[in-house]
Amino acid sequence: MNEKHDYDDIIDLPRFVSKNRPHMSDYDRAAQFAPFAALTGYGETIREAARMTEPFREPGDTEKEILDMKLSVLENHLAECPELRILYYVPDEKKKGGSYVEKLIRVKKIDTQKKVIVSTDKEEFDIGMIRDLNGELLDRYLQLL
Repeated sequence: MNEKHDYDDIIDLPRFVSKNRPHMSDYDRAAQFAPFAALTGYGETIREAARMTEPFREPGDTEKEILDMKLSVLENHLAECPELRILYYVPDEKKKGGSYVEKLIRVKKIDTQKKVIVSTDKEEFDIGMIRDLNGELLDRYLQLL
């Protein structure tokens, strides 16, 4: 069962080793066969284009009144550093639109000149971008209304 193959005459010969050039590492040898990215950044551009954003939804009159009431309650209880869940809009830095983000914060102050809510972590939230505020303090006062 000794079949004859095309390379039987050379298959067991020793591998050639150059005397003039240094031996190439396996890593460098493998790198020769790595795929070539002719369109550098193309994949990232496609992922960015596919990333979804949403437009800012302007609150209606009733929503604005409720937010104003909640801000008023917060202003009167700033000494307590109330904890609340804030839903706010973050514009996208790379393309049109943005996303709504919900975060749990403790309120330190409301800066009426800059029109921002400042958390105890010194993070500022633009009042014009806030969609909703919720928390135990606000729930207590809104039940009384």
